[in-house]
Amino acid sequence: QVQLVNSGGGLVQPGGSLRLSCAASGFALDRYNIGWFRQAPGKGREGVSCISYSGMTYYTDSVKGRFTISRDNAKHTVYLQMNSLKPEDTAVYYCAARPPINVQEMCIRRRNMDYWGNGTLVTVSS
Repeated sequence: QVQLVNSGGGLVQPGGSLRLSCAASGFALDRYNIGWFRQAPGKGREGVSCISYSGMTYYTDSVKGRFTISRDNAKHTVYLQMNSLKPEDTAVYYCAARPPINVQEMCIRRRNMDYWGNGTLVTVSS
């Protein structure tokens, strides 16, 4: 059974940090690109960061220097470390997996994902 389980969200004050996890099962994670996407209330889904099967990364401009994506294939998990959080980062965050393509294209086009996670809510508020 294929699953992507998201966790790590929560309520944090501006300037705080969270680490999101995307735990994969039922497929060969090391052969897939993984992306983190977010959807804020009343807005469309946005690509935040993507990582290729080989470790190449892409970040949308608004999170560069604050977020770091990484993968641990041995643990079947991809992480999103989020630092210096801002209220505008508030959203439901989802991970997704697809076969390898250019990571920038994966994040921007957001199409043809094989699997999606269940989402985890991040709220940045004082």
